[in-house]
Amino acid sequence: MTSEVTYLGDLRTSCKHLKSGDVFVTDAPTDNNGLGKAFSPTDSIATALASCMFTIMGIKSRDLDIDLSNSKADINKVMESNPRRISEIHIHFNMNVKLSAKDQTILEKAAMTCPVIYSIHPDIKKEIHFNWG
Repeated sequence: MTSEVTYLGDLRTSCKHLKSGDVFVTDAPTDNNGLGKAFSPTDSIATALASCMFTIMGIKSRDLDIDLSNSKADINKVMESNPRRISEIHIHFNMNVKLSAKDQTILEKAAMTCPVIYSIHPDIKKEIHFNWG
């Protein structure tokens, strides 16, 4: 097993990674009857996309001897109704390194091969932007 989720009541869950014991909490968003005091499950999906893209870029950057430390991503998730679902994910990567155009392209292409991007339904619009240096 990978994880365990416990329903805490009041539209809140505790999510435990079994191998490490790490825990995070989710909360329903305010626009869906919740308190919005933690990541919502759909926030987690959008955030996982950026995290996965960084991970794949990190693997590739090791091969290129490039340090991506302290780079950040700003994520915006757009919801739709009927049915309620994620309709768009916008990610702006702010890369804390100056690179050649070739290395930028290599890392950007690597990011677009992350498992999460392949796992998100193709109907969900993904706007991905990279700002270098």
